[in-house]
Amino acid sequence: MTSEDLPDSPASPCPLFRRLGAGALVTATAAAALLTAAPVAAAGGIPNTAPAAQPADPAASGAHITRVEPITDRWVRVFVYSPAMQAEQQVQVLLPRDTTAPRPTLYLLDGSSADPGTNNWTEEGGAVEFFEDKPVNVVLPTGGEASYYTDWERPDPKLGNYRWETFLTKELPPLIDARFDGTGVQSIAGLSMGAQSAMMLAMRANGFYRGVAAFSGCYQTVDDLGFTQMRATVSYRGGDITNMWGPRTDPQWAEHDVLIGAEKLRGTVLYVSTATGLPGPNETLDNPNLPLLLALGAPIEAVTDHCTHRLDDRLRSLGIPATFVYNPVGVHTWPYWREELPKSWPTLAASLGV
Repeated sequence: MTSEDLPDSPASPCPLFRRLGAGALVTATAAAALLTAAPVAAAGGIPNTAPAAQPADPAASGAHITRVEPITDRWVRVFVYSPAMQAEQQVQVLLPRDTTAPRPTLYLLDGSSADPGTNNWTEEGGAVEFFEDKPVNVVLPTGGEASYYTDWERPDPKLGNYRWETFLTKELPPLIDARFDGTGVQSIAGLSMGAQSAMMLAMRANGFYRGVAAFSGCYQTVDDLGFTQMRATVSYRGGDITNMWGPRTDPQWAEHDVLIGAEKLRGTVLYVSTATGLPGPNETLDNPNLPLLLALGAPIEAVTDHCTHRLDDRLRSLGIPATFVYNPVGVHTWPYWREELPKSWPTLAASLGV
């Protein structure tokens, strides 16, 4: 899903078309049809008390921190050389007030815009303020536009050499833990493209992440809806989807489908939310961006509502507990995700043991 950076108010610092996604390719008619999915009651989650899975030692491949630069006294830029991507990658880290005690780590993934050098959770998601009093390290990858934070089969001429799964699950975590006194316990969260990516990473690195929070995502890759929304996201950003996992017949597409691999999420603490696409309190008549919010943000969120119900049904069929939140109104834009972050925190905190 894309279009996560639709401006939400006249005061938005971003130009109107700064990072529009491929949501224009999803028609309002199709989205309205998807809204016929019946609501399903929420299910509770239970903590995963199994020992945290350990990532591979990055030193064996040469991954290392090249430098750390302060933004504030508790917010830093960390530059990491990734052998997998054959480049230096910047991540940002929010540190707790008490930096003397070991703490777990939350990885917070961006949406499809994922601009180099920044992460929209700090720009528009309120993450800096929200985590000020939380006893965790928060790692915010930067870059990865339309990447789905996965390992691509080959470099893309427009998007570059993407090996995000290797970077996020093998190279980066031990470096973060060693430099910032991590405990080896981690959870992951994301919105839109980042929501799907967080679920895929947790499924594929079975047991590595204690918890997942996913807001307004789509979790299938093999069926027409899943493939189409991913192709639209990548192509809108100028990439070639076949460079990711090959042609649609490649087995990797099924290997990344969360509905197919849902059993691997058993024992992971899960929080999943979506809205309906119906206008809410942020879609006011005095908002000059209202037509765009309704034309793009509404149908995209309606699709994520459908996708979320499908994941809910799948987990229920397997007897895997999870917390699902179905907000009655809201479109695919940042004001709603700013609200979801604190709502998801009790679930994430339980998974992290804080």
